[in-house]
Formats: sequence, C-alpha cells, structure tokens
Amino acid sequence: MYRIAVIGAHDSIFGFGTLGLETFPVSTPEEGEKQLKQLTLGEKYGVIYITEALAAQLKSEIGKYREQMLPAIIQIPGVSGNTNDGIESVKRTVEQAVGSDILFSNQ
Repeated sequence: MYRIAVIGAHDSIFGFGTLGLETFPVSTPEEGEKQLKQLTLGEKYGVIYITEALAAQLKSEIGKYREQMLPAIIQIPGVSGNTNDGIESVKRTVEQAVGSDILFSNQ
C-alpha cells in the first residue's frame, strides 16, 4: 500500500500528522529539494502534498515527476494563504487527461 507524505514549513503541515499522513517539515528550498528526492526514491509514496510556497521554489525539480504515474505531487495552500497555483496545476492535469477545460461553462 502506498503512503502519503506532506512537505512544507512546519506551521503549514503539522496538522496533517493527526490525519495519519507523514509530515516532513523543511525550512529552506534546499532542504525541500533534498526531502522531495528522498521521498520519490522507490515506490513507497503514492501522493506527496507540497505547500504552494515551497513548490514555487522547486518548480524544476517537481517538473521531473510530472509525466510519471507515481508519485502524484499535489500543491496545497500553506498558512500564508492560497496562491491558486495548486488549483491551476490540478486544472492543467485534468485538461491534459480529458482533453478539455472541465471548468469552462458556456452559460
């Protein structure tokens, strides 16, 4: 069975531990990149949640995993708020999978 990891600033991710997710607090982009690389080795993690602020600093590293089935790397808002990058990332992925914008409405 695959596990779920959460990477980001401690204040943004500590609550996910109470839900049974494995949390990996990082303080710098360098720590975040190193932790992301470690989590993607092997096939232990099926989903890796990463705060939008950290993901913005690790775009090239995250891009390496975009075409892979696993792990799914999903951006989540941190304590500093939502930048909409996570929503846009999911939207692009869905558009690629289904071939159209599912949020488009011609009403």
